Amino acid sequence: MRYEHISSDQHLRDYCQVLASAEIIAFDTEFVSEDSYQPELCLIQVAADGNLAIIDPLEVQDLSPFWNLLTEPGRETLVHAGREEFRFCFKGAGRRPHKWFDVQIAAGLIGMEFPASYGTLAQRLIGKSLPKDETRTDWRRRPLSQRQLEYALLDVLDLEQIRDVLVGKLEKLGRLSWLDTELAAWQDQIEEAETGERWRRLGGTAGMNARTLAVVRELWTWRDGEAQRRNSPARRILRDDLLLELAKRQTADPKRIRAVRGMERGDILRYMPKITACVERAMALRDDQLPGTERRSARPQLNLLGQFLSTALGSICRRSSVAASLVGTAQDVRDLIAYRLKLGGFAPGEVPTLAQGWRAEVVGQVIDDLISGELGLYIRDPLDEEPLAFEPRTDRKQP
Repeated sequence: MRYEHISSDQHLRDYCQVLASAEIIAFDTEFVSEDSYQPELCLIQVAADGNLAIIDPLEVQDLSPFWNLLTEPGRETLVHAGREEFRFCFKGAGRRPHKWFDVQIAAGLIGMEFPASYGTLAQRLIGKSLPKDETRTDWRRRPLSQRQLEYALLDVLDLEQIRDVLVGKLEKLGRLSWLDTELAAWQDQIEEAETGERWRRLGGTAGMNARTLAVVRELWTWRDGEAQRRNSPARRILRDDLLLELAKRQTADPKRIRAVRGMERGDILRYMPKITACVERAMALRDDQLPGTERRSARPQLNLLGQFLSTALGSICRRSSVAASLVGTAQDVRDLIAYRLKLGGFAPGEVPTLAQGWRAEVVGQVIDDLISGELGLYIRDPLDEEPLAFEPRTDRKQP
């Protein structure tokens, strides 16, 4: 396999001048996130105009020429499962790439599983099997072997061919606009996660009241600063489950904090003064200083209706050749039900995810008809690949 190995700033600048004529740039990264505050970028693999390159971030000090290149108008950046790639680019250039194409998301819009691995896409779309023998490589080590470098390049070698197959299928289905919309929304979400209230990304806070959320916010902010200072994963400072448990207890008493299972460890006890200070600050806040809570209906029937309509959602998506896991979650279904039944919990002008754009086109009317009782769902053939069927209700009493 022929490729260019870039290991100096000048070499990267020269390479980017050559790369500037490419309309499509495919790239992938290898990174390690287990031992540091931010993912440690270890390798960048690039494919453009039939040529391959490896950029070594451990040798190249200034990667900005490459990141800036991806943000220039008229160029498409091609990735697979590119969340971290987008974050690297956004942080490196200070802005998002001009045009982003993620083959994993595109595959979900033609009915393939989501999220699908790169190997699955290569096998099913272009009939190519990829090796898996270097999946446990420590990409921080140097030197990397020729075998390891070529293995890494396989992740970009066929990306453009896979893209072309997906574009053809999306065009046939009339869904290229769906992809543009989805990728734009996806980038908005990642950018918001990088620049907004990052503590809200912590899972397990649903249903918490404002005061408890205030404790979560204080503990998360302290933990994040400590992790950044130590260049350590935040979970090594204080695990998520312990943070949430401390927030629920709302106590600044060291004895009660130590009574929480997991908090008795010496490496955590050294942070006790800072932890108690976080809780005290949160408990001292005025009501108008507390974070906002999720305004979702807590009616118990929503869970039952959500389970039923989530099953319907899966059936609708299979019939429409779109991945259900890309369309929405169980919470998205519950939000749609609450919205249609006017149960509250939405700000003026706020519309649930499943009632917007292409998602509403796929599932909106069917879900509405099921909620209203105009449509019924029954088991047509339990042994069929699609055992469920929808049928207009004829047994409804006329008003």
